[in-house]
Amino acid sequence: MRAIGYFKNGPITEPKAFEEVEVAEPQAEGHDIVVEVKAVSVNPVDYKVRRSRAPTGSDPAVLGYDAAGIVRQVGPKAQTLFKVGDEIYYAGAINRNGSNAERQSVDARIVGRKPAALDWSEAAALPLTAVTAWEMLFDRLWVARPVPGAANAILIIGGAGGVGSIAIQLARKLTDMVVIATASRPETQDWCKEMGAHHVIDHSQPLAPQVAALGIGAPGFVFSTTNAGPYAADIATLIAAQGRLGLIADSMDMAPFKTKSISIHWEFMFTRPVEQTADIAEQGKLLNEVARLVDAGTLRTTLTKRMGKLTAANLIEAHKLLEDGRMIGKLALEGM
Repeated sequence: MRAIGYFKNGPITEPKAFEEVEVAEPQAEGHDIVVEVKAVSVNPVDYKVRRSRAPTGSDPAVLGYDAAGIVRQVGPKAQTLFKVGDEIYYAGAINRNGSNAERQSVDARIVGRKPAALDWSEAAALPLTAVTAWEMLFDRLWVARPVPGAANAILIIGGAGGVGSIAIQLARKLTDMVVIATASRPETQDWCKEMGAHHVIDHSQPLAPQVAALGIGAPGFVFSTTNAGPYAADIATLIAAQGRLGLIADSMDMAPFKTKSISIHWEFMFTRPVEQTADIAEQGKLLNEVARLVDAGTLRTTLTKRMGKLTAANLIEAHKLLEDGRMIGKLALEGM
């Protein structure tokens, strides 16, 4: 079976940063289904893994943590969830071979039914970021439970990225919070407003004075979708006492948050499949709910760039775009 992978990890400028490779056909065992991949998306986790993870043994490493496709085989423990021919979308697991291939095996419990209103690429752009944002807002930060005395507001740092784009939509459409997003360029600020942010502030400038100038009070929630280290002092100043701070990227100095009793919440969307948690099926359920909301017109895809077919050359260009750090929304590639 054809796939796009690498035999040596390293910079994207390497001559064979990605190449077409042959890998074994996936099998549908246990809870798994085998999917014919129709489109994939690329996320920052892809290039972070490519930089740091060497292939195991003589086999190439195959990445890819967003996909949409058609079920071609169903494992014995997945019979109640899907059947051959079903159209689905999912983000997979970081400890298994990825979606940059003709076919992929994936645990059916973390798979959702593809939104009928979207094409393959539009659907592939959603799973990883939707799971990340949903789990952070509703499973980690518990935004439905107000912070006493705080403004019923959330600050989303990095609003124009993949996670920020869907987090803004979820917070605006599914809660009554005031949504404040950060973006530093006119085009990214416009995008955040398009996604539904009530206010957009500039993260290239101090955040605390800008939040204070809004006149709504100290937000009870902050969700940093990027490295929060440079914003730590500002966040500690602007967040309400006993507020909740969500992180998905690199750690930072936690000391400034002690006197306000700020709770720190990590989100890693691969926790459920990698750890095989008792509630692993919640990911499939939330993706089904996201699909329902998309088909109802409540949520929209965050796809902004189509990169053509899944080839080594196109995948290299996709990684370069993401590593540049200026991508708005999501990009996708059609299946091989």
